[in-house]
Amino acid sequence: MENPLFKQTPTELDAADELRSLREEFRLPGRNAVVGPGTSEPSDVEESNKNAIYLCGNSLGLQPKETQRLVLEELQVWADAGVYGHHMHPKSRPWVDIDSTVTEEMAKVVGGLHSEVAVMGTLTSNLHFLMAAFYKPTVSRFKIILEDKAFPSDHYAVESQACWHGFSSDDALITISPRPGCYTLNTDDILEVIENNRESTALVLLPGVQYYTGQLFEMEKITKFAKERGIVIGWDLAHAVGNVELRLHDWDVDFAVWCSYKYLNSGPGGIGGIFVHESQSKQSRLTGWWGHEKATRFAMENGLRSLPLSEVP
Repeated sequence: MENPLFKQTPTELDAADELRSLREEFRLPGRNAVVGPGTSEPSDVEESNKNAIYLCGNSLGLQPKETQRLVLEELQVWADAGVYGHHMHPKSRPWVDIDSTVTEEMAKVVGGLHSEVAVMGTLTSNLHFLMAAFYKPTVSRFKIILEDKAFPSDHYAVESQACWHGFSSDDALITISPRPGCYTLNTDDILEVIENNRESTALVLLPGVQYYTGQLFEMEKITKFAKERGIVIGWDLAHAVGNVELRLHDWDVDFAVWCSYKYLNSGPGGIGGIFVHESQSKQSRLTGWWGHEKATRFAMENGLRSLPLSEVP
């Protein structure tokens, strides 16, 4: 069947885009701001003041126009109210519960329940936290499946986790590469590797979107296949969150991690996020201040009273 989209020019497609107006909510760098080594400067002032064509959202998202005002407001509250900003915030954004609002919105983005999502940490530190809970290797089942060209930090994290548990990374890692002459991974090849190593694999860790090729993985299909074989599966969504539709709860994903400064446009150093499916709530985990029930958190008692899922921010 002929695709009618190919009959339209890029200008026509842009004009028909329902999300086109959102472009006006972001600040785009001027062309004069992105001149670097090996590039020539614009020939005149009018040209240099035009917006650049920005294709780097996979590395750092654009700044929303409201960001500066909101950040300055919080700095002013800090200056005027100090510690009282935690509970008596003049803009009705008390810091003690600020994660609750953000988490609710983040849960919508990743397709998870409010109780399954936390906004916290950075991508690699979150990956380590979750592998500490989910990677439970045994003498016979200790291997980790990941793609050969996974983002380097994922390789670093996985290798160190294997070594931390007393295994050689050479023995523990199973990497998947594209077929000869191809740039992307075939889903059937991924499933074949999982099947061939089902008895020795403790964890599958893959990206939702491959950072270099842009390949969107068949997350639901791969997740179902791995879990049917009793294998824990986690996803690095650094290049998928805010970029593609996600339904982590419905797909029964065990866990996922992501950063927020790419397609979520939170800015350099933006806080990351995690997802843990509600079915994994009994999973052993590292605990801390925010895991204690709210009602007695400031009683300052050493005994942890775990926060019920119904009260998770």
